[in-house]
Parts: sequence; structure tokens; C-alpha cells
Amino acid sequence: MRIVYTARAREPATHRGRFAIDLDGLEAPSFDLVLPSWVPGSYHIMNYARGFREMEARSQPDGRVLPIERIDKARWRISAGESTAARVEYTVYGHEMITEGFDLTTDHMFVNPALCLPYVDGHLADPVEVRFEVPTDWKVVTELDAVGAAPPTFRAPRYDALVDNPIDAGRPVVVTIRPAGIPHRISFCGDGGNYDLGRVESDVGKIVEATVALVGESPLAHYTFFYHLNDVSDGGLEHAESTSCVVPRLAFQPAEDYERFLRLTSHEYFHLYNVKRIRPRVLGPFDYTREVYTHLLWWMEGTTEYFSEIVLRRGGLLTPSKYLEGVARTIRSFLETPGRRRQSLEEASYIAWTDYYQKFEETPNQSISYYDKGALVSLCLDLEIRHRTENRASLDSVLRALWTDYGKVGRGLEEDELRPVAERATGLDLAPFFERYVRGTDEIDFDQFAAYAGLAFGPAPKRPDDDAPVPGYLGIRYENSSGLARVRHVLSGSPGSEAGLSPGDEIVAFNRVRATHEGFEALLKRHPPGTPVDLAVFRRGYLRTLPLTMGTPPPERYAFTPRDSPDDLARRIYEGWLGAPWEPAPAPSPGASPGPPSGGSTSGRGPAPVH
Repeated sequence: MRIVYTARAREPATHRGRFAIDLDGLEAPSFDLVLPSWVPGSYHIMNYARGFREMEARSQPDGRVLPIERIDKARWRISAGESTAARVEYTVYGHEMITEGFDLTTDHMFVNPALCLPYVDGHLADPVEVRFEVPTDWKVVTELDAVGAAPPTFRAPRYDALVDNPIDAGRPVVVTIRPAGIPHRISFCGDGGNYDLGRVESDVGKIVEATVALVGESPLAHYTFFYHLNDVSDGGLEHAESTSCVVPRLAFQPAEDYERFLRLTSHEYFHLYNVKRIRPRVLGPFDYTREVYTHLLWWMEGTTEYFSEIVLRRGGLLTPSKYLEGVARTIRSFLETPGRRRQSLEEASYIAWTDYYQKFEETPNQSISYYDKGALVSLCLDLEIRHRTENRASLDSVLRALWTDYGKVGRGLEEDELRPVAERATGLDLAPFFERYVRGTDEIDFDQFAAYAGLAFGPAPKRPDDDAPVPGYLGIRYENSSGLARVRHVLSGSPGSEAGLSPGDEIVAFNRVRATHEGFEALLKRHPPGTPVDLAVFRRGYLRTLPLTMGTPPPERYAFTPRDSPDDLARRIYEGWLGAPWEPAPAPSPGASPGPPSGGSTSGRGPAPVH
């Protein structure tokens, strides 16, 4: 069947686009149009059809009206009778500039095809074309193959490939760089960015080159980085030959913000290998109508996160100390999550549809992020492999084996194949590691793994000039509710949990002294650990008093520091891992506090709530 989509920027001021689907080669008396309920790379069911209106169908070429029946929220059945050709037209409202969005304004039209181009059921494997009728001064940017210029027309070999190629029409700033000899476009859409284009070109090029060097080769002929400047938090969605990133327009200065931009870019680019080509077998071809379950999301996302940071380090965009500071922050967040004792990485991966993407008040106590723990377990697995093979193999070896045996040849990974691949690539029995940290919920001894690279891990010492009093803590996360501190989460095992604090409670007084959101931190400092407190709260509008004793807060910071006199293997592991010589700790200045101990473990430290 010949399938041609037309996208018109008909009413950009009101965010309504008019679309058409021309079908030629109909063989049955009816056909179904189906809009996806999720987008690959974003594992949650959505209602993209909510903006669809004014659908009509006519046979071609006589223009006879064809009946349309809506079967469910995202399926329409068109009765074509004996017609062999038909045109379906409909309007879609789009005003959401996110990574998986459809956004139409007077400045541009950004199309993630899954949100506005339904497929013809039974014809997912058929080639499709999409043409754009937009203002003549707009440029259309996509990695789809161009087959026409007036109007701009593009072709995909099948619907999956169409969904995997975002399309941006407007007036973007577009430049092309050629790292590793491969053309990569950088497209900035949106006004007011504080980016230095030359610096972005240089640094994105370093990310590309370090990524290709890590894997050993690239499958790309070309690639596009889409950066949409906005005023919302950042995020990205991976595609086989592009990535679509939403970035705050002022995210390029100061240095800390720019570093976050580079981390996002590196993560999404690494997905061209891990997820888009090295992938669980169930993730493609896709069933767009329901959840698709896999135990391997921790590898697809968490290991991608791990390697994307390594890429920044090896590309010279992060110093070793900056890299290790970032890992320490992730560990701190992980240790502050009681759910780490209850949910394994495999379970977190499998139920992401109803868990990670549908967080609620109890999430921290029963769940973990497969991004964060996946990255940390990948780091530990890398150091474990390096240590046991005397640095002859690493997680790089596993990734390259996956690329050669699966990604490069288009073979999907079965659910139970990851560990055997890792064992073949390294010559190690990794079953105990996987049982403890992937399938199980054992506490991770980060100091033990750090020791393999000549490092110690533990709470960072207080600075010599830091004489601030230690605040008490409740074990809660809270938000502003009309000037009051409203409890969002109560962490298991904390003083607040033991006293019976509940999500939704509004804290109004400590020992009959008024509490406000603005002054909450000061109140914690005035009630140090061990202080008895009568906590007054409004619970569903009714005043209650909860007696408790303030607890001791967890470490504010963790740090990696060089161990005293590590052996030659540890030094070589450090150098192979971070691409820099191991260096001893600088001598402490007079009066400075000692650093973390060179032995011991951070496991078993208990919950680490925020307040």
C-alpha cells in the first residue's frame, strides 16, 4: 500500500495543525488507523489522541464520504467499501515543547510522528512518505531521506523508522561538524539562548569522538542533535540517528549548568549504541498499543548513564575529580532512598511503566531509580572486572562484545543473555555479582569497589571553617503549601516515620513555636539531634500533635579520596578506567580535618533522608 502523510501548519497561532493521510492500494472493505499510546524510549502509556478532532474520510478520486467509527481512545475504523484509495483528514492541537511532543507555534512545527501520524493497522512494515506544507521561509530538519523539495517531502522505509525520526520545521540555527569524519548537525530551535556556538561545536565533537573510540566504530552516515530552547527542565529522547533535547535557554552558563548540558548530550548520544542498536529483543518491532516489558532497562539506561559520564571524562570535558564528585552525589541520593532495600534492578526495570514513570508519595520507600542504581552497579561491575582480570578486561569489553554480536548485526538481546555475554567477554563467573546487585537488593560496599582503583569512599570531612551546628532531622521531603511546610514523603525508618508523620501533613509548630516553609531550615537548626519535639500538624484540616525526638542527619557530602600507597594494579586500574594517572592526596593544611578512612564500608549506614 502507498501511504503518504501531509502536515500543514494551518493555524499556528492557535496551535492547530491539519493533517492528511492518502492511501492507495486498499484491499479490504475497511481499515483501521491507530495512534501509538507510547513512544519508544519513554516507557509510560499516554493519551496522545486527546488533541485529535474533525476527522473525515473520502474515497478517491470521486470524493465520496466514508463512514468513520471510533473503536477506542486511539483507533478509528474507516469503511471504504470497494474503494481502493482514500484520503483521511484531521486536526491535531499541539502546544507542548517536550522531547516527545507535538508543538505548533508561529515560529515552528516540531513533530514527533507518534503523536500525530497514526499508522494503518496491518501495514507497519510498509514504506511511508510525509510532506510538509509550511511557510516558505521555514527550514525542515530531519534525518529522514528527502525525496522532494516543493513541498519538502521525506520517506521512511517503515512506520517504526518514521516514529524514530523527529522533524522540526522553522527557523533553527543549524551547523554541521564532522567528528570521526561523520557529519553531525547541531540544530538550535528557539530564541534567547546564552550558548557559545563555537564552544558547543567543539565540545559536542569531543563527545562524538570519545564515544566512537570507546565502542571502536560507528554505524552512522550522519546524525542530528536537536536542541529546543525553552523555560522548562531539560530532558532528551534518543533516536537511531538523532536525539531530541529540550534545554533551558540559559543552560549554557555558568559552568555548572553547561556541564549538565554536556551530560545530557553525552547520555542521549550514547543511546545510538545502547538501546537503539544494542537492545532487548522485545524493544522492536514495537507494539504501540500496550506496555512492553523487559528486565534490562537498567542496562539500557543505567549503563548508558555510566558510560556517558566516562565519555565526558575520556573526552577531556570532565576532570577525574569532577567525575568522582558526580558519582559521589549519585551515591548520596541512592543511600537516601529506603527503597534500595526492597526493589531490585530487574524489578525496577520490569515495572517502570507503573512505577518509575508514575511516582507517588510512597515511591522512595519501595522503589529505586534504575538510572541511578544502574549507573552505580555498572561502575562497580567495571571495577570488579578490572580487578579480577588484572585490568585485562573491563565493562568496555562487555559493551564491545554486545555491539559485535548483537547491535552491529541487528540481533535483539534475550532477557537472560546479558550475563553470559559479559562472562564470555571477560572470562569470569559473574553470577554472584548479578545475584547480589542486579536480581537482589544487597547493600553495595562502594568503598570496597573504590579500593580496586586505589580510592577510598566515605563521608566527606567537614571543612575547617565549617562550625555550623548540626541540625536535627525528621526524615521527610517537603514542599511549600501556602507558606507552610507540607510533607511530600516520609522516609522509612526515620524519626518522622516512627512518630506517625504522613504525606500531606502541614507542619505548623515545633514545641508550640510557629513553623513556616520559609523558616523551616532554621527551626531544624534550633532543634539539634536528640531534642524532644511536640510537632503540631494539620492533617486533612484537623490539628494533631506528634511527639518525637529529632534524629541525626546523614552525611551532607560523600567523597572519593586516594588511598595511602595502593598497589600497582590499583593504579593501573585507575588509569585504564579514568584515563589519567593516579595521584596521591595533597598534604592536609594545618588544622584541617582528616579525610575519609582508607578502609571500611558505607553499607549499612541506614536511611539518609533530606530533612
